[in-house]
Amino acid sequence: MTHIFRLIARTFRAVKHRMLLPILTKKQQHQTVPGIRGFKRFGGFYWVVAGLSLLIILFQHPYDLISPVNAAMTIQTPLSTKGSEIVDASGKTILLRGVNWFGMETELHVPHGLWTRDYKDMLAQIKRLGYNVIRLPFSVQALRSPNISGIDFSIGSNNNLQGKTPLQVMDIVIEEAAQQGLLILLDSHRLNDATIPELWYGDGFTEADWIDTWKMLATRYKNQSNVIGADLKNEPHGQASWGTNNLATDWRLAAERCGNEVLAVNPNWLIVVEGVLQNVPGQQLSGHWWGGNLEGVKNSPVRLNVAKKLVYSPHEYGAGVYLQNWFNESSFPQNLYDRWQKGFYYIAEQGIAPVLIGEFGGRQVDSSSKEGIWQRQFVDFIKQKNLSFTYWSWNPNSGDTGGILLDDWVNVDTAKQQLLDTLLSGNITPASPPPTPAPSNTNPNLVASAVVKSDWGNGFCVDLVVVNQGNTSSKNWQLTLEINQASISNSWNGNFVSQGSKYIVSPPGWGKVLQPGQTFKDVGYCANKLGANFKPSAITVTNL
Repeated sequence: MTHIFRLIARTFRAVKHRMLLPILTKKQQHQTVPGIRGFKRFGGFYWVVAGLSLLIILFQHPYDLISPVNAAMTIQTPLSTKGSEIVDASGKTILLRGVNWFGMETELHVPHGLWTRDYKDMLAQIKRLGYNVIRLPFSVQALRSPNISGIDFSIGSNNNLQGKTPLQVMDIVIEEAAQQGLLILLDSHRLNDATIPELWYGDGFTEADWIDTWKMLATRYKNQSNVIGADLKNEPHGQASWGTNNLATDWRLAAERCGNEVLAVNPNWLIVVEGVLQNVPGQQLSGHWWGGNLEGVKNSPVRLNVAKKLVYSPHEYGAGVYLQNWFNESSFPQNLYDRWQKGFYYIAEQGIAPVLIGEFGGRQVDSSSKEGIWQRQFVDFIKQKNLSFTYWSWNPNSGDTGGILLDDWVNVDTAKQQLLDTLLSGNITPASPPPTPAPSNTNPNLVASAVVKSDWGNGFCVDLVVVNQGNTSSKNWQLTLEINQASISNSWNGNFVSQGSKYIVSPPGWGKVLQPGQTFKDVGYCANKLGANFKPSAITVTNL
């Protein structure tokens, strides 16, 4: 009974904070102080309805089920670059696949959602879904302030944050991220807490203020191995130029000045440089997103004093953020590939430097809306080109993009996560050891297993893996497996035939023959959980 009363209390705290939650559109992030939107209509009756609704959600998907996962870091830092690749300290090529968790750049001065979630639980869920890095936005004003707000200190580990400054909260979040096996990319998102400035100075702050903040952070986290770098300035736009040699507006020169100051303090960090909007001599495309124009790199690359530390980072959005002209062209969506090639991908293709997509996202992931088509095409492009990314956003309260989390800050937008899962396969440690099946009598050298690659409140995704451990090629093969307390929602690269709880899975034509030592891991599915025994079992493989 005590547990029920705690849930009720938590529910109404969540509703209270949700009514005060800033709903931030990209336009608001660019132009205005985040405001309260959409909740003034709630009177007493709606308080009750909202509270009871959220209570039902909590009983269906208990908050207490979200527990920290202490996964070991599999990427060895510090990171550096090799042509178009990011490599770890062992020289292994790695892909950064992450999320943006915003809030420290707003008037709250802390990551959002802590009014209803334990920060450790939040980090554990990010890791459990398969991400390996968090782009953590901040404002210069926040890091100079003693004040934080928007935290329920009675929830779980949040009492660790009570009485702390914004900078101390950043310390704690970063340290816990390290325990969870998550990397951190720091992002100078704003100077003040209200707007994204055109340039790296303004809004009451000088260039020296901006550079000094970065030097302070580089010193503070010099020995914090999971902090991998500095995204120097979020979305330069307006007057910002590239390659004009105007000291007041040339972002490329400012990035060099700041980047070299940071590397003088901490030579281990990656220096992440975004593009501009316009004002690039000889640019081919007439329009870009804020921070998305990296055409100037071709003739005016950023020059750093420490080699192999530079990463370029465009931002890319769909029609849900703004209906740009190119979404209405008759060649849409084929025209997108030419834009991406000219705007930023040539940098990686020519081996100039790696490309990390610092922001992309949107509410629609369907195959009919302009935004859904764009987002599916872009995810496919990222996968084809092996690009790193940090998705915008983890937060649900980005007004025009939404987030990976739903408005309760607990459950996941299943369709969106399933799309992103196509980028996460092979990028994470399995959530649980794969079961070892009994080998087929026909070919004992074929071994099959299932790897849970992502797991959230009410769903999960699985890769089915077949390995030829013999010395001869296999012929055609198929899998059989048991799926009991789960319902498949979608699958890929295989034909799934149901016989009650038993499934027979056949590979595509190009995957039927496995050479000695070859591993096939391109068949999989996502499913909704119907009970605790949701994982596949009794997996066998046979030759036909």
